[in-house]
Amino acid sequence: MSDNPTTQRIQQEVDETPVVLFMKGTPMFPQCGFSAAVVGALTHMKVKFKGVDVLTDPALRDGIKEFSSWPTIPQLYVKGEFVGGCDIVREMYESGELQQMLTEKGVEYEDA
Repeated sequence: MSDNPTTQRIQQEVDETPVVLFMKGTPMFPQCGFSAAVVGALTHMKVKFKGVDVLTDPALRDGIKEFSSWPTIPQLYVKGEFVGGCDIVREMYESGELQQMLTEKGVEYEDA
């Protein structure tokens, strides 16, 4: 476990929440189109997820990029596993891979 409080906070979110989206803004008010696209896909499938707004905490905004070794936001985690950013999530959603992953990990959703 890292001594860095930001890394500890990220790890705790990822460990405690089955589906967590580190995003710009909130699920109700996304602050960028990429975050809105991922929220849209998850909402369309009625997946219960937690949105974590990186805009309210500069340390979190930088820390999540370091945590995942991924340069962009949003970032989706399912059952502790980093899934990807907007393009990856959108492609997985459109191909059915996201739904398959959710099923395999035991996360409830509705097939639209």
